Amino acid sequence: MRVLIAEDDAVSRRLLEATLAKWGYEVVVTTDGLQALEVLSQPDAPSLAILDWMMPGLDGAQVCLKARELAGERLLYMILLTAKGRKEDIVEGLTAGADDYVIKPFDRSELKARINAGERILRLQAELASRVKELELALTNVKLLQGLLPICCYCKKIRDDKNYWQQVDTYVADHSEAQFTHGICPDCRDKIVKPELARLKLDQEVVCK
Repeated sequence: MRVLIAEDDAVSRRLLEATLAKWGYEVVVTTDGLQALEVLSQPDAPSLAILDWMMPGLDGAQVCLKARELAGERLLYMILLTAKGRKEDIVEGLTAGADDYVIKPFDRSELKARINAGERILRLQAELASRVKELELALTNVKLLQGLLPICCYCKKIRDDKNYWQQVDTYVADHSEAQFTHGICPDCRDKIVKPELARLKLDQEVVCK
């Protein structure tokens, strides 16, 4: 997984890069907020970013705000690294668009746990987006029966737009996702099937005689 880091302090930046590389991440390194925003603006931008709050050009909160606007529907999870521990500061960062934060100097196990949480959320969001697209496609492909349908009052055939008369089951199958299994209703059994069976039985008896 690719992870963007934005850190202007050289020592902290190298520590972050080495730590993430050791954990198996492909690291994209930037040294200020403007560079970070440029990377996050690309179509193939990393979906997870670790941003120092205090940076030249744009600070981490400003990068979060602008990157969130540019991302649109693209998945993006941003973690702020900050020495600010006041509740008001944390609220400001989260309101700007950050998903999480880590207090500097960061604890490696805490950072790892928060990155793992970000990965889980990104996977869930990706799965949800995929399900939504599947649903939208399914709804697009569904054909709806609507409006007035000319139907013969005797044989119950339906006339289509080309003035062609079809059996009801054929018409419905062609214009919807419905499938049919055939049976005999009680009324038709009494009115049609039983008399027909009786007639066939009588004909059989006559032949036998």
